[in-house]
Amino acid sequence: MRKYIVIGILLAFLLAPANMDARKKKDKKMEKRVVEVENVIADVEQPRREVAITNPAQQLYGEWDIVIMRKKKVYTLERAYLYLDFAGGNKVYGNNGCNTINGTFQLSGNNLKFNDFISTNESCHNVTSEKTIMHALADTRRYTLETQYNAQYLNLMNSKGNVILVLKRHNLDAMNGAWLIKEINNENVSELNMRVVIDAVMQTIHGDTGCNIINGIITLDPTKDMAIQFEDLHSSDHACEEIDNETALLLALESTESCKRINQYEMALLDNKGNIVIMLQRINLRQ
Repeated sequence: MRKYIVIGILLAFLLAPANMDARKKKDKKMEKRVVEVENVIADVEQPRREVAITNPAQQLYGEWDIVIMRKKKVYTLERAYLYLDFAGGNKVYGNNGCNTINGTFQLSGNNLKFNDFISTNESCHNVTSEKTIMHALADTRRYTLETQYNAQYLNLMNSKGNVILVLKRHNLDAMNGAWLIKEINNENVSELNMRVVIDAVMQTIHGDTGCNIINGIITLDPTKDMAIQFEDLHSSDHACEEIDNETALLLALESTESCKRINQYEMALLDNKGNIVIMLQRINLRQ
């Protein structure tokens, strides 16, 4: 009996390396398969879908970031964008990546033309030349509107129908409005009645901490969806008992890198690691 046990142990040791090698090969095949599947999924991109123009004043109104020029990504020191203002009498203003620009536009159906641009006279050294952007705007004659995922794209074309500029509308309209600070770093602070008003179009934030008034600016990254940062935050600097909560709010705002819609009435502000630093609850301005 002892003899058979010894033989069994020896066979187990002899076969173990072979079984381990077979298992490793199987694991490698599985890993390779997972990687191949992930690559296939990553390569499948939702195509852009053209949107019918039924109400240009409503569909084109607002701010558009200039992201592509003649099939190349736009890289500028300042954020290059256009704001189409129908309420102001077909006015356009924005930035060409270096200088502030103002002008007018003519719109008829899918025909679009920019006129009478004037700009400031700052000197910049951009990868994408501001002059080429201005030339492309001057060459614009037509446009189409497309969507992809949650983003909208405005394609500007020349007289030959070639797309010369692609503009992307920031998808932060859901952030506009008045908000109650519900939580800071997972701590419920709703009873403190701290409130902020966010304007993603004018890129400003104003607030009332219950002690001080705060003001700041909003920075958007057109290359990332739902990216938002709060900078140059200032407080009226009155002494109060709840100053620690106010400091926590300012620090949380400064650490914000993006936002996420939770439901119709709540938005979350996230840091660069994806952690929720502030929970916002929509309120009426009269509250």
